[in-house]
Amino acid sequence: MAHYPLNHHLRQTYRFLAGLAGLHLALIGILGLAATWGDPLFHRGADWVLGMRVNPASAWLYAVVGVLLLAVVLIGGNIYHHVALVLGWTLLVVGTLVMAFLQTDANVLNASMSNVIWIIIDGLVVLTAGLYGKVGTPDAARAEQEAAHSSR
Repeated sequence: MAHYPLNHHLRQTYRFLAGLAGLHLALIGILGLAATWGDPLFHRGADWVLGMRVNPASAWLYAVVGVLLLAVVLIGGNIYHHVALVLGWTLLVVGTLVMAFLQTDANVLNASMSNVIWIIIDGLVVLTAGLYGKVGTPDAARAEQEAAHSSR
């Protein structure tokens, strides 16, 4: 069974880093929407924003995921823990799938390898933040520490 540390002393640092990842995705999405305004949804043009190639579909995706991540970072608690785990794994899977379709007609998000790298970096940051974001009572944390360090 998976063990997620409870009240980890670096959870605020990881939460801050997840917030930066969310801000990164939201900025790319918002600036991408501005740069591609009026283009067809799955346009395969040469629009670049902050080192990532975008079209309206990918810009909407980045904006929604970024704003969602920023919202759960601000909410905090175990909601943040669970959503960050799901978003982290989702970004890693999406990054891998996007890489598989880069040089094909199925590249509907108009992605490049720099998109893949940034999606995977953001996914790893968010996943790590989610792994260390679990919150509980001080008594529960103490009981967890005792159980982890007791001899069996």
